Amino acid sequence: MRIPDRWLTLRNRVLSSPGFQRWAASFPLTRPIARRRARELFDIVAGFVYSQVLFACVRLRLFEILSEGPMTTKELAGRLELPPDGARRLIRAAASLRLAEQLDSDRYALGELGAAMLGNPGIAAMVEHHSMAYVDLRDPVALLRGEVGRRELNDYWTYAGADLPAAAQAHAIGGYTALMADSQRLIAGDVLDAYPLKGHRCLLDLGGGDGTFLVAAAKRWPHLRVILFDLPAVAERARARFQREGLADRATAVGGDILRDPLPQGADLVSLVRVLHDHDDEVAQAILVAARGALQEGGSLMVAEPMSGTRGAEPIGDAYFGFYLLAMGSGRPRRIQELEQMLLAARFGQVRSVPTCRPILTQLLLARRAE
Repeated sequence: MRIPDRWLTLRNRVLSSPGFQRWAASFPLTRPIARRRARELFDIVAGFVYSQVLFACVRLRLFEILSEGPMTTKELAGRLELPPDGARRLIRAAASLRLAEQLDSDRYALGELGAAMLGNPGIAAMVEHHSMAYVDLRDPVALLRGEVGRRELNDYWTYAGADLPAAAQAHAIGGYTALMADSQRLIAGDVLDAYPLKGHRCLLDLGGGDGTFLVAAAKRWPHLRVILFDLPAVAERARARFQREGLADRATAVGGDILRDPLPQGADLVSLVRVLHDHDDEVAQAILVAARGALQEGGSLMVAEPMSGTRGAEPIGDAYFGFYLLAMGSGRPRRIQELEQMLLAARFGQVRSVPTCRPILTQLLLARRAE
């Protein structure tokens, strides 16, 4: 056994000892560490309950109500249409999670995290959406073993694993298209701040949903022509949105299947925003190859999505997205190094990572089409 492995074995043996745990909790120098580790472990154990408290807050619009100003438990009970005990239990739970803030014995205000939720409607949309994920994750061991049959998320994301995703009808894509729009709205500013597009003339967004990202890009850079490519029913929604936003003169939406249909040509920048991690390796690699084929000579590819191994956000990549995508039936989170190798295999060069202001939400990779 190597020395580092021996050290890990010894460390874990000591940390798992009840006697050491009692000593660490009582010794002044180790007591803060022991308490912090105990809290971290309990937060993992209680995570589902915490998320259900958040779900109740979102469903009852608690944050919108508290944004009007501080309220008593009695006032909240009336607004939330809950019995007094239920309102008291919810607001105290919300305050313990910093979603609300207790001002005195029976008056509460919006908390720091509640205010953040209020300013990011996309997060609230994800919280509402999680009711389906919880159904699929009720038996995670069966999910890992591939023993789960019908899955809520697989039915919701109709393109995941579909033989002919382009055949999806409008009624089947409405829910997930709206959710995609919320998630893209959350990160569009971060991506465009990190990589200004003033040096590009035409942006092709593959799998761009209803055009949320392209609308943000086109409004920021009035010289930019934008093209969206997505499933026909989704592209129809994007086309209508471009019209509403007054962008029809320089925004185009094309419907089709990325892997089966010709892609629009002539763009000097192609973007994949939260697309690759939704697909298994073989399909993701094929998407990169198709993206390269759509680029003009010397053009660039932009990949923006949450990535595995992001420092400070490791659970989001490997725990949250790892299991969410498993339940969805398609895709996996990837590390930057994995994506770099996939880009090189698709004959891209000059791959570089571009820092974003909130890597917890998205990271950004740029690559140049190699000849």
